[in-house]
Amino acid sequence: MTSTTGLADLLHLPPDVQNLLFREARTANSFADEPVGEEQIQAIYDLVKWAPTSMNIQPLRALVVRTEEGKRRLLPHMSEGNRAKTASAPVTVVLAADTDFHEKLPRTFPHKPGVKDLFSGDESARERVARLNALLQVGYFIVGVRAAGLAAGPMTGFDAAGIDREFFADRAWKSLVVVNIGKPGENPWFDRLPRLDYDEVTETV
Repeated sequence: MTSTTGLADLLHLPPDVQNLLFREARTANSFADEPVGEEQIQAIYDLVKWAPTSMNIQPLRALVVRTEEGKRRLLPHMSEGNRAKTASAPVTVVLAADTDFHEKLPRTFPHKPGVKDLFSGDESARERVARLNALLQVGYFIVGVRAAGLAAGPMTGFDAAGIDREFFADRAWKSLVVVNIGKPGENPWFDRLPRLDYDEVTETV
């Protein structure tokens, strides 16, 4: 195993940007009373939308919850341990997969006419493809939040079916991850947990 000393210098990003996006970034569990503007969320999306998905399908959809009414509808579907932090976050984004992504393929994959028809008759295949690619985009989105100088608190502890009924009954969106977004509040971090080393997770053939 190669020593990790100096490995940061092999990356194109400056070390401070590497730290912002990864090494020093943490999952926030409390948030300061500081607003997150709509333009900030738009800037995050306008950055991460360029990351790759299969056949450029871009199935990620986002419900931005910032009003008291929106939080009132969302909170009952969060697990008990996630409600307080979600209530305190200035913005919470429900990230979902659109299983009708194929309707936009004539625009997002225009060089292959008829590509929409490949998915039209197989709803289960669409859902598998949508979930896989939307989850890739969830990862991009979290890094984008950090790039905006904000903390992300991604959560999977919620009633997905309940959120889908509450917010997406009229569309083919399937909720995947709920992300609280804001500046860190009081005692926002749990202790840093260990990461696996390169030699533990890789094999070269």
